Amino acid sequence: MAKEKKLRAGVIGLGMGGVHVNGYRTHPGVEVVAVADPDQKRLAARGKELAVEKLYGSGEEMLAKEKLDIVSIATPNKFHMPLTLLALEAGCHVLCEKPMAMSAAEGRRMLEAARRAQRRLMINFSFRFTEASWALKRQVEEGQIGAVYYARSFWHRRRGFPGFGGWFSNKELAGGGPLIDLGVHRLDLALWLMGHPKVTWALAGTYNHLGVEQARREGKTYTVEDLAAAFLRFENGASLVLEASWAANIKDNEWMETRLFGTKGGLVQHNIKGGYEFEAELYVERAGSQYDMKLHPPTPAPPSAMHHFAEAILKDQPHIASGEEGLIVMEILDAIYESAGRGEPVRVGAAG
Repeated sequence: MAKEKKLRAGVIGLGMGGVHVNGYRTHPGVEVVAVADPDQKRLAARGKELAVEKLYGSGEEMLAKEKLDIVSIATPNKFHMPLTLLALEAGCHVLCEKPMAMSAAEGRRMLEAARRAQRRLMINFSFRFTEASWALKRQVEEGQIGAVYYARSFWHRRRGFPGFGGWFSNKELAGGGPLIDLGVHRLDLALWLMGHPKVTWALAGTYNHLGVEQARREGKTYTVEDLAAAFLRFENGASLVLEASWAANIKDNEWMETRLFGTKGGLVQHNIKGGYEFEAELYVERAGSQYDMKLHPPTPAPPSAMHHFAEAILKDQPHIASGEEGLIVMEILDAIYESAGRGEPVRVGAAG
């Protein structure tokens, strides 16, 4: 019997890219054949650690020399769009790290290119792929909380600048601060759980008091916000409050929560003890009494985003976290930043 052909995968960027390599390796139908990173020291060290044979100093070189089926892009945000376009032109399906791009305009170019190439584009909204999120999504789909009319979703850090003074702190490379880095996850999770109702406008504020002061003390560059907050209004009358910070004077080192209020019940997904493990709870009324329900493992664990993407390609099935959903998130982020700059509400899709 002939050996079944595996999907050949490559990863560009070995910061978050290591997660992608290991994620693909959970699927027996995928072989990670190459990785790329312009930092030669990191490329050598991570390439050896991940046991990948073919190492390239740029994504462009890897795409030119390798025949790949899937490419993951885990670079600074500035390079998401150009590398996605190159990978699509090379005939690859693309899994791009969040945020999709620097702006909705760039996201549209990526989506249009994927449609022209007849290739898939998925965004790594990894917070969908947790046991707690998976379980809550099923509850919403089964109508357990009714119609959602209000939601709150946030990710705050007491002090948690990623690589302070590096590319995350540079608006030219990142496009923004904690809103586009952390808030993007909590925004997507809330929208996904709610079933993606259409957002019509945003009213927002961004602040950088703590980041700028630290940059002054350390003599480093800091050109993004350190806290963002937004009020989003949906076409169906529902609303969502979104918050994200790298620095805030709060008790917890890391505080994450997504909470939905519905006509029949409510739910929450939140982190435990300031870490990256999550709990899911459901609040309902039964026969005139109030009940709290908590998810207890074991429950079927969801696949990684990489495993899910590969499985969808191999079985020719739809995948979640699509480029279309990524573009919706980018349009909302654009409106939030524009509203914060103008000091007034901005219609989503009209920002810029």
